[in-house]
Amino acid sequence: MNFSFDFPEPSVEFAGYRFGFRVFTYENVYVPDPSAMRAVDADDGSLRAEATGILWAGGQEKSPGRLAAHFRREGEAVIWRVEAEHEGHPLKAITTVVRSIPRGRISAGGARFFDPGNDEVLYHYPIVTWAAGPQTGQSVFPFLVVEGKDGGHVLLDCLDDQVRPKRLYLQPSQDGWRAELVAEEKAHRPSHRFAAPPWRILKARSKDEAFRAHQQHFEKAFRVTAWDARRDVPDWMRQIRLVLNIHGAHWTGYVFNTFARITEILEWTASQIDPRQVLVFLPAWDGRYYWNYPLYKPDPRMGGAEGLKKLIDRGHRLGFRFMPMFGLHANNYFQSKPAELGDALALTADGNHKYIDNADWDGDRRAEGWDFLMNPGHPAWRRWMTERISEVIATFGVDAYFLDIAFAYVNDARHDMYDGLRLLIEGLSERHPGVMACGEAYYDALFPLIPLYHVFYQPEYPDLAMRYVRAFSHLAHPAPGRGSSGVHEAGFGKFPPVEQPHQIATLSIVEDTFTKYRAQMEDVIRRLRR
Repeated sequence: MNFSFDFPEPSVEFAGYRFGFRVFTYENVYVPDPSAMRAVDADDGSLRAEATGILWAGGQEKSPGRLAAHFRREGEAVIWRVEAEHEGHPLKAITTVVRSIPRGRISAGGARFFDPGNDEVLYHYPIVTWAAGPQTGQSVFPFLVVEGKDGGHVLLDCLDDQVRPKRLYLQPSQDGWRAELVAEEKAHRPSHRFAAPPWRILKARSKDEAFRAHQQHFEKAFRVTAWDARRDVPDWMRQIRLVLNIHGAHWTGYVFNTFARITEILEWTASQIDPRQVLVFLPAWDGRYYWNYPLYKPDPRMGGAEGLKKLIDRGHRLGFRFMPMFGLHANNYFQSKPAELGDALALTADGNHKYIDNADWDGDRRAEGWDFLMNPGHPAWRRWMTERISEVIATFGVDAYFLDIAFAYVNDARHDMYDGLRLLIEGLSERHPGVMACGEAYYDALFPLIPLYHVFYQPEYPDLAMRYVRAFSHLAHPAPGRGSSGVHEAGFGKFPPVEQPHQIATLSIVEDTFTKYRAQMEDVIRRLRR
């Protein structure tokens, strides 16, 4: 979406780029008043630009406020900070508009380079964008790398040391990309003054140099530890070479595997590979997938608590490790009424409820709307999830727990979602030392909290993630035979899928995998042994 009128922002020039600014409250957008703006060069080569007034209504109206930006060079980099004040309203965000970025293919956060052509592109960090279009998506790191025609690369990145929303937007123009770099303040601490985190433009000789530059920043900012030195990775995890995604019950109640059937599958698997090298992931062990959230009780139709206990005890004797699935943010309205946990619903920065409403579970070609997105930053929800997970660990002796949608971040108006997840994991670690956390997907600041995930995003520069964490294939990974995605909503895919060289080998098992396609299971394990 774009304005239907011109609302130009005054710019300053520094190091060959033009910089402009927009300031956002929760009720309007402002730009510096050019008649009240000045720029001063310092003896050290830096530049300070300041405006003592701001405009709104496309420049037709004035408002009391101020903006100050400070620019400096650091080698081949330009680094700047912006802060703004508004006397009447709390600030939401500050955008820096940068012109004259060279046109070329782009990589968002280490994803594949691609050419957007004349399309605009927009990336969010780290917010959930359920309805992302083809040129809109998430970036697990707040940076873009633009490929130059001379073989060099330009890095645009945010040097924040906090988890706060960032948006990186590129718009084609005659002289290159026009970039909008948006930094949003945490909504639960509103203020009439916002000092945005620093941004950087770096001219790099290669893509790897550009990637490494941001890697050095986030490693220091979030105190990320290399995989070999992590203390939250148990010794058994370092031996894992295969993950079995063994599916339980679909949302509709269709049962793919009972606990007794899973035991039979593991007995056979133990004859094919050392069980100490295998992690057993159990999506929908608790019955109807997502529908039964957040109760987390073993499904009676699959064998109940007794059946699950027998499965895990037998698997442990063989040498397997077990990891059941939990929905970190998912709360079915019909299972846990808002009267119990309604105040823990995730709220947007504008105070609206957030829903997990991107899946059509019943096949009526309309996404369902009964699933609330919850915030572990709220003490009630964090306490609820901690007790549910802790009970399963203590009762059944599982070795790890999987947190679905761990990557979700909403700039909640009341409680910080990232801090809540950190406190949840730290609390479980204190209660159950050595039991490992696993997440569906990641962003940079999750690396210190969670060592294992089931997606991998950085094919252009794997070290951005693989230096710190490990990954296996998503639970929707196609199963042998028809490529079923099991309890996931992805239907059928293609087996064998494209190999993922940087992920732990993964084998998905649905209702007919063991009975009809055992030869393909054997082939996967045989190739792994080789």
